[in-house]
Amino acid sequence: MEEYKVTVATGTSEYSGTNNYIYVTLVGENGQSERTILDNPGLDFCRGAVDEYKVCSPAPLGPLLLVRLEKQRYWVEDNWFCRYVTVEPPGGGIALTFPCYRWLIGDVKVEIREGTAKRLCEDTSPQLLAHRKAELQERQTIYRWTAWASGIPKCIDAKTEADLHQDVRFDSEKRSDFEGSLHYAILELSLKKLAIRFGKSWDDLEDFKRCFWKLKSPIAEYCMEHWKEDWFFGYQCLNGSNPRMIQRCKELPGNFPVSGDMVQGSLAPRTTLDKELKAGNIYLIDYAIMDGVPTNVIRGKPQYIAAPLCLLYEHPDQGLIPIAIQLGQTPGLDTPIFLPNDPPLAWLLAKIWVRHSEFQVFQLLSHLLRTHLLVEVFCVATLRQLPAVHPVYKLLAPHLRYTLEINCRGRTQLVSADGIFKRVVSTGGEGLLVLSQREYKVLTYRSLQPCWDFQQRGATTLKDYFYREHSLMLWDAIHSFVSGMISVYYQCDSDVVEDPELQTWIKDIAEEGFVDVPTFGLSNELKNKAELVTLLSVAIFTSTAQHAATNNGQFDWCAWVPNTPCTMRHPTPTDKDAVTMEMIMDSLPDVSQTCLEMAITWHLGRPQPDAVPLGQYPEQYFTEPQAQEVIDRFRKELKDIEEHILSQNQGLELPYLFLLPSRIENSITI
Repeated sequence: MEEYKVTVATGTSEYSGTNNYIYVTLVGENGQSERTILDNPGLDFCRGAVDEYKVCSPAPLGPLLLVRLEKQRYWVEDNWFCRYVTVEPPGGGIALTFPCYRWLIGDVKVEIREGTAKRLCEDTSPQLLAHRKAELQERQTIYRWTAWASGIPKCIDAKTEADLHQDVRFDSEKRSDFEGSLHYAILELSLKKLAIRFGKSWDDLEDFKRCFWKLKSPIAEYCMEHWKEDWFFGYQCLNGSNPRMIQRCKELPGNFPVSGDMVQGSLAPRTTLDKELKAGNIYLIDYAIMDGVPTNVIRGKPQYIAAPLCLLYEHPDQGLIPIAIQLGQTPGLDTPIFLPNDPPLAWLLAKIWVRHSEFQVFQLLSHLLRTHLLVEVFCVATLRQLPAVHPVYKLLAPHLRYTLEINCRGRTQLVSADGIFKRVVSTGGEGLLVLSQREYKVLTYRSLQPCWDFQQRGATTLKDYFYREHSLMLWDAIHSFVSGMISVYYQCDSDVVEDPELQTWIKDIAEEGFVDVPTFGLSNELKNKAELVTLLSVAIFTSTAQHAATNNGQFDWCAWVPNTPCTMRHPTPTDKDAVTMEMIMDSLPDVSQTCLEMAITWHLGRPQPDAVPLGQYPEQYFTEPQAQEVIDRFRKELKDIEEHILSQNQGLELPYLFLLPSRIENSITI
């Protein structure tokens, strides 16, 4: 009788353990072990436990192919999360690891493979080939494509998060924290709202300070003190929650008739607008995409939007500053050009309108569309087309954790017909979809690669553009990591071309996920290793660094609501001299909207208690030493980036730490 030593690891999150019956069968090339119930004295399969058992076989099994786990109900159903199984052969040989990281739900049988990543051509056993095929067939019935709306990327077929398979759901602690933090924020701000309503009137910008109780941050407080200053406005164009809009202006747009005389007072001595345009020191932010977007109606009152153009100047002493703002795309008497030497309240209101457009664009386009919805395409295609043993599945899986559930919750709770955006945001309802469809039409694959993005926007030389510097460092580290990992499993370009699962995967991404976007520029086939490395780098960079850049600072920049208002309740001003404090207060969000904006941006932007930082892999999908070496090099590179960023920010009054690797989550979980 051959005796194998088997260890079984149970998940570490709440409710991972089980009191149901668990059986194991070892499947080898030469036969199967006895079907063995795993039952030691005392409690088995407790949360976080690693239990050891003996499994016998009447004859040597030969090379092990599969571990078969079975769960059977005992009195009541009790789901079980298995992390991994290890098997030590008779005589004490090297133990093999069989990663699982799956829930066993109901009376179920699951077969898992040894952890070495394998492409299809490397499997010769009919049993393993059949297992590979069956796994994908099962996943394709569980994870299906659907169109949430036309003109945006396809998504997972699930009406709510409850329709998702348990394997892609939040664990219990994550779910409790997510729901609890939202209730906490809304309760606290409801109390504030009550206090304000029973206090003095809401008629001055200082009154917004009465919303600053417990929910605040050092940057939010700094923002409250400096938000009116032009340099701070310019800083946010570079390092705020939407740092991808600014572009070099080589010549003024025809619909933005700014003359040299208008802005001369904002320029450095002995220069002109024409000279600065030629020198590459003039920049533009154009919100043309907002023009004509349908507006929301909140509690029976119409809300308003604008499609501003904002001209900025990189001043040798003051840094990047705004020098002209037009609040519509069509110039005319009712669309004046606002300037820094206008009456102070008129210039302030013009900047507020730009920041209001910024809120819509960063939340719906930079954040929701260009990170959440984009990464969901990779999630669904990966689950449908790559078996768990495939090297690309193992590489991507940790970077797709929880994304399907947070996106389902976003669609049902944030951007649905009765969601939070409908209650508080000027583009809530029909507008947010129109805006997303417009952006999706012009979205390009190349713009998702930071080096191309900065070049295309002419933003390669801007000073103090920390977002650019840090994101390029992270892109290089991620690209190097992916390149190293792919080289372990793909020796040459033909290995990529001849991997049918990989080619089906890219076809699913390009033809099913990114449907109806002719300018996107992603081929439906992979022709070499370089294309595969770039695509995987885009997926990982977007789900980590890019998401952190847009998500993590949203409370910091939005908590002082006049700095980035979610809605405007009054039309854009047509007469600079008619702007009063009363008009500004009538335009900005009311008490209720202010409190809700603070609550939702705190809830979404706060650090997650169960966050897994970039480059950390608690779920060890890769078991080979070569893969582990690549991961170790990646971690070392991230540590160097961390030290550089901390050193760079030492002593800065306004630090930029959103792309600190330790603060970047390994996947989109919020």
